[in-house]
Amino acid sequence: MKKHLQLVLLVLFLYPQFVFADVKLNALFTDHMVIQRETKIPIWGWADAGEKVTVKGSWGKKASTVADKNGAWKLTLKTPKAGGPYQITVSGKNKILIDDVLSGEVWLCTGQSNMDFALEKFLNNAKDPKHQPLVEYVRNEVAQANDNQIRHIEVLQNTSVYEKQTDFSGKWVSAKGEDVKKISATGYFFAKELRQHLNVPIGLVECSWGGTRIQPWISEEAFLADQNLREYFLASRKETENSIENWESQAKPTGNKKPKVHPLKDMQVPATLYNGMLNAVIPYGIKGAIWYQGESNAVNMPNDYETMFTTMINSWRADWNQGDFPFYWAQLAACKRGNDKADKGWATVNDKLRRTLKLPNTGMAVLYDIGEPRDIHPHNKMDAGKRLALWALQQDYNIKVAAVSGPLYKTKTIDGNKIEIEFTEVGAGLMVGYKNLMDPAIPVNEPLKWFEIAGVDGVWKSAEAKINAFNKIEVWNVSVLKPINVRYAWSGNPEGANLYNKEGLPAAVFSTEP
Repeated sequence: MKKHLQLVLLVLFLYPQFVFADVKLNALFTDHMVIQRETKIPIWGWADAGEKVTVKGSWGKKASTVADKNGAWKLTLKTPKAGGPYQITVSGKNKILIDDVLSGEVWLCTGQSNMDFALEKFLNNAKDPKHQPLVEYVRNEVAQANDNQIRHIEVLQNTSVYEKQTDFSGKWVSAKGEDVKKISATGYFFAKELRQHLNVPIGLVECSWGGTRIQPWISEEAFLADQNLREYFLASRKETENSIENWESQAKPTGNKKPKVHPLKDMQVPATLYNGMLNAVIPYGIKGAIWYQGESNAVNMPNDYETMFTTMINSWRADWNQGDFPFYWAQLAACKRGNDKADKGWATVNDKLRRTLKLPNTGMAVLYDIGEPRDIHPHNKMDAGKRLALWALQQDYNIKVAAVSGPLYKTKTIDGNKIEIEFTEVGAGLMVGYKNLMDPAIPVNEPLKWFEIAGVDGVWKSAEAKINAFNKIEVWNVSVLKPINVRYAWSGNPEGANLYNKEGLPAAVFSTEP
């Protein structure tokens, strides 16, 4: 047996092509994949150094390249109009046939649990009986789903503090039978809305992890390039290195306890999920990205969220090298928080998400009116997906929608003891509204709620408010004689917040503070 093993090793040493000859592809390039239509997409993998690799699509386009000294190769292939199924053949010293390929629209789905949770996570009974109709809707959707044109691939959850991973294990599934249960619920309803309007295949590349902060999704290079975040990152990296030493020694001489999780497996370490997950799908050809995250930052650096989110979006766009691709996200849905810090942190993150709209080609869905106070994972991903899709339909596909968003704070004007607030995205005008579950919001004859006002002392007080123009409201409190700022829906659970546009979309959480 020993001699036989020695012989095998000798053969492998003399003929290294036995080990490395086969061309290999990133896991994205497998049967049932969806490619971005009518563009040039990157295709990449590995082979022997210097090996010629040719990729040919059954629609008549092909391209060739040569693997570099490390065996890595990448090329671009022109894609056809929406349709399929097609085949892609990859040839080197071996041949790979990728079957049942569709050409359509590809979207990256990222964030934490409200993006990560698949449809199967929403089949259990609601925590509050009044939300049970939402459960029944999802159950019915799963039971009847039969759309081979919606497809999804998920990057397995993986940490990597120091090294960028270039591949992963995964497979494409379609929205049929049992497979539909595995698809991101938010992503699914976003894709479904696009399908109804575009009638083309939709591919979802999911890269998300429940409970994660934004920091692990930002690359080391992006942290170091931003002077506002560089010091934080270096301090965090030093803390990680100290934790590794602590783990290996079981406990420091000072008596500190060993961390519960090995630092290299800690999903919250800055850059670890960018390295361990996102890098493996860069630069797959995509139309854009949708993001649902922020819950975990409500109690972790909420005031820095805008800086980190802006840095993340800019760096992802640079890494993809596909220009300022569309990037849409959700303000967090309403949910009761455990204490005042968490409650106000939730609102702070929501406002920072709103402020990030300063970046080009971005959009935001507002979700506080479809939350569940007792469940941080609300079942109404139907409206969440639709509201995200509104941005894509109008901005990217030139499909006119009634409104892409609810009212967004624009400017304030102080007039005596009142502050006038002007909004954009008011559609046909502002209204006081009420929404029940998945029903459209309707106008109601009630006062506006959840407005607060602060004077020169900085103390926030409940305020009265009324709509006084097509796109304006005025806010006041008779005890605040010199008001300075206004804020709206400033809570983790602003139940009853009721400013909408007449298209039935809720006004975004905001503060007028600088």
